[in-house]
Amino acid sequence: MRVVFVHGACVQDGAWWWHRTAELLRERGVRSAAPGLPSCGEGGPPGGHDGPGLAEDVAAVREALAGDEPTVVVAHSYGAVVTAEAAEGIPSVRHLLLVSSYLPEVGQSLADFGDGTLAPFLDVDPDTGTFGVRPDLAVDTFLHDCDPEIQAQALDHLARQSARVTAQPVSAAAWRHIPSTYLVCAQDRGTPARLQREYARRAGHVVELDAGHHPFLSRPAAVRDLLLSL
Repeated sequence: MRVVFVHGACVQDGAWWWHRTAELLRERGVRSAAPGLPSCGEGGPPGGHDGPGLAEDVAAVREALAGDEPTVVVAHSYGAVVTAEAAEGIPSVRHLLLVSSYLPEVGQSLADFGDGTLAPFLDVDPDTGTFGVRPDLAVDTFLHDCDPEIQAQALDHLARQSARVTAQPVSAAAWRHIPSTYLVCAQDRGTPARLQREYARRAGHVVELDAGHHPFLSRPAAVRDLLLSL
């Protein structure tokens, strides 16, 4: 088995966000990969009005999923929107682990999961066509249960992303055909647990963990054990 991690919105260097859990998996002989998302400016032109969007993110993840080795995809937050389309029709993908995520139906976009208002922790720049997480609110919203060293490093891994991804609909819903587990992060202040439980109704199985938005950083052993159980 191998694990492919698909990071969420407004960050870059998925390997860093994943590293604490990846090290524990490696000790058990499980390889992992963390493809970059072009809409976050990884591996190409920066995001923006004319920059890469959902289609490019999907293509990057599909490339990472190529091969015959049985694979578990860990999709975090916006990463599950990408994965809904990217994992469709790939037989090596045996399970989806959806962490504080959105499970879009065909034709739905990230914007369909909001209430039409701008979250206070987001910063949208209409001139550049990008959005990002406000650094002054990032720790308290998303990383409050991580140790101070991780919190400081995380701020260096924030990124501005093409705002167009929020309105681009998916053309597939892989979670309908692939066994799935939804990990509810009960301490998450960005996507409250009550909303996660609502989204999780579409998943095949639901697990709750007393953690914030990034349990693979704050509770890596718990995430490793969950992955190994899959």
